[in-house]
Amino acid sequence: MTKIVNHWIGGKPVEGASGNHGPVTNPATGEVTTRVAFASVEEVDAAVAAAQEAFTAWGQSSLAQRTSILFRFRALLDEHRDEIAALITAEHGKVHSDALGEVARGLEVVDLACGIAVQLKGELSTQVATRVDVASLRQPLGVVAGITPFNFPAMVPMWMFPLAIACGNTFVLKPSEKDPSAANRLAELLAEAGLPDGVFNVVHGDKTAVDRLLEHPDVKAVSFVGSTPIARHIHTTASAHGKRVQALGGAKNHMLVLPDADLDAAADAAVSAAYGSAGERCMAISAVVAVGAVGDVLVEKIRERAEKIVIGPGDDPASEMGPLITKAHRDKVASYVSGAAAEGAEVVLDGTGHTVAGHEDGHWIGISLLDRVPTTAKAYQDEIFGPVLCVLRVETYEEGVALVNASPFGNGTAIFTRDGGAARRYQLEVEAGMVGVNVPIPVPVGYHSFGGWKDSLFGDHHIYGNDGTHFYTRGKVVTTRWPDPSEAPTGVDLGFPRNH
Repeated sequence: MTKIVNHWIGGKPVEGASGNHGPVTNPATGEVTTRVAFASVEEVDAAVAAAQEAFTAWGQSSLAQRTSILFRFRALLDEHRDEIAALITAEHGKVHSDALGEVARGLEVVDLACGIAVQLKGELSTQVATRVDVASLRQPLGVVAGITPFNFPAMVPMWMFPLAIACGNTFVLKPSEKDPSAANRLAELLAEAGLPDGVFNVVHGDKTAVDRLLEHPDVKAVSFVGSTPIARHIHTTASAHGKRVQALGGAKNHMLVLPDADLDAAADAAVSAAYGSAGERCMAISAVVAVGAVGDVLVEKIRERAEKIVIGPGDDPASEMGPLITKAHRDKVASYVSGAAAEGAEVVLDGTGHTVAGHEDGHWIGISLLDRVPTTAKAYQDEIFGPVLCVLRVETYEEGVALVNASPFGNGTAIFTRDGGAARRYQLEVEAGMVGVNVPIPVPVGYHSFGGWKDSLFGDHHIYGNDGTHFYTRGKVVTTRWPDPSEAPTGVDLGFPRNH
């Protein structure tokens, strides 16, 4: 019998009533294993109404109450991390160790939320004028929504909702319909931790559910992670409806390799960052920029390592890379490799014909490596979101920086060098929101914020860290003046001397 994933509204599972469902496929086999309910406008409204009702009490709850629940949730999440990773592998396809890493990175933000009391401390200035004090404080927004992608079905939601609810908001999550089960399991663990009904809700669906969240008058803010075209739509639409928006878009992350770099370390990093999670991550390195004469040696070292990667089902401990999420996405990724030579690139490795014995119907693709890729090629210009690495050649550091900065994306970047002065210049001159120095995937830890520049971010706030706390709260300044007790009306004596 096919598994059904329903909504989670008001602290319990709610069977989908729209009659619309979508298929969820095991990418390793191509088999449809699950059907997920698609929410109607009315079902989205029900989730928002549950969140709005819960906010009345939750927004006034103590920091101690909120954090005690989050501490219990953290313990449950840690206890069930293998189970959640298995759900991710079954529906996304990534190998189990990668799925465990996803849960671990989500836990970092839960840790930050457990310490929210420090983040929410206000400011006080006394005696700004005679008996006048000024205080700044931060208060929750109300109902907030998160719209999350398929590539990290547990981690990206945890980049959002722990901070949101720790700040006193209630939350409606619309996860990807391609791998929905992890979101519901997180909802169950939150309920087990004692989170009041309605504080966290999950509605599944497609554009109907998304658009309703963007226009609903009771939704005060929207967080999004996904492709740049959708991020732009989210930002434009939600902003037009008066909402606060953080919409993280796509990427084309460059790794600049200088002639003095440790080329073995650079090759290891390029292979891990380009092909890990089958390249289905917005922080993947998809373009290596080789400076000077190192290109030939570097490409050979990358090729040697890439050819050894073991591709197979994510639940096989021997597998180092799994399949892509859908057959349609697999075919799209393959098209960039198939058309690369005609656009002037040298195809060093072509993984488009790869299959896995016994799993021939899975969404398989092998490792692809393209060298001497012109900047006019689609394989360079587009976010491929698959295991395809482009290598570009430049003669100087300055030419390399100009190439990186000419990209419309500005999510993450890395430089590999032994020269501290060059690294310092790069981190100041490059136009990207996250920079790695001899670190290929510079995803910040939970207490620093994640976000890019240019077409990689729409909105003013990055996600999690201090920016996350500010996004999910709004500031208020209170100016207070009280009369001194000595000036009380005649007849009331509080014992204060009257000699001043």
